[in-house]
Amino acid sequence: MRSTALAQIPVGIVVERRKARSMWVDFLWRPVSVLAGKTSAAPWTLLDTEAETALFFAGEAMVALHRTETANYRDNLTSGAPALWVALRPVAAEPPYEILAVTADPSEGEAFTDAGSYIVEAVPMPADVAKAIGRFIAEHHVERPFVKRRRQPAEPTPPSCRDGKGSGR
Repeated sequence: MRSTALAQIPVGIVVERRKARSMWVDFLWRPVSVLAGKTSAAPWTLLDTEAETALFFAGEAMVALHRTETANYRDNLTSGAPALWVALRPVAAEPPYEILAVTADPSEGEAFTDAGSYIVEAVPMPADVAKAIGRFIAEHHVERPFVKRRRQPAEPTPPSCRDGKGSGR
């Protein structure tokens, strides 16, 4: 499958595993940060442990940038707290999740939550990634004016339907 992205930014994903206080699950998993650039660590390398919490380098991903989404990227960067949305997909293996996607588009990030089984978290965007996205916006953004469509008038109701007798069914 080919991507239509005009640019891709490599990132690394850090995931937290926390002991659950539940009888149904042992651990809770969530993405906690993104590292800019390529990394040399192997996927699922243990980074740190503290009491009932462990941090793992989950692996690398690409933030794909599309020309048609520049307005969403711009809104994200100007929000005061730019974020990347990281989606993890459950797998039937250990570790129990894999990286599905990382996006700078808030709408796409929200769409990942529709599946129900994915873990989706907005994490702070690294400054180097924000700069790269800013350059992409400067190069590819085209302001598109909002055009409100005019509603078409409703079709007139045929007289046979107005008399309350319907169409004879």
